[in-house]
Amino acid sequence: MAKTGAFIQLDFSPQEEATMEQSAQAFYQQMAKRRSVRDFSDRPIPQSVLENAILAAGSAPSGANMQPWYFAVVQDPAIKKKIREAAEIEERELYESRASDEWLDALAPLGTDANKPFLETAPALIAIFLKKVTIDDEGVKHKNYYTSESVGIATGMLITALHQAGLGTLTHTPSPMKFLTEILERPSHERPFLLLVVGYPEEGAMVPDIQRLPLDKISTFL
Repeated sequence: MAKTGAFIQLDFSPQEEATMEQSAQAFYQQMAKRRSVRDFSDRPIPQSVLENAILAAGSAPSGANMQPWYFAVVQDPAIKKKIREAAEIEERELYESRASDEWLDALAPLGTDANKPFLETAPALIAIFLKKVTIDDEGVKHKNYYTSESVGIATGMLITALHQAGLGTLTHTPSPMKFLTEILERPSHERPFLLLVVGYPEEGAMVPDIQRLPLDKISTFL
């Protein structure tokens, strides 16, 4: 939470334009290789990598600096199994009755279905929760602001940090996700936002041959 009236000197080091251009190009090329992974190795991830990636996510900007996020890292096989079983119940409902034909047609090229073995195979699942309020040490509730925007930014930074560290990720959003609150024993004022599957891609892993929109389709410079 913000400290009222507290300021410190900005720690910022300007770069030469040539260095900036090289850094921006190198970062783009690195991130352009990122793909959602569904075939994971069970190789363990160094704990420090997960911790530093979450710290990076926690540095994201947020409304009034309320930091309305919580990250539950699941590595226990028994808990991962419970999450898979609960998620697949919701996924079967989606594919059999909830999803429209248009939605199913959009999913078809990705080759997805209701079976989610990666929820057990991948060494880590990170359940990301959104907090509409923050409860301080005295039990007082404080309203959080721009929560979806803030948690969305933090999630993007988390995915980027993990990719930069050499890990694959998959954003998994079974709907509804209330089962995450129950299985992970999170308080009622936290809402499941997204389940991030994390690990090393399985050797020879295949991914859909997707194309990203070019610059002129996603931006305007005025």
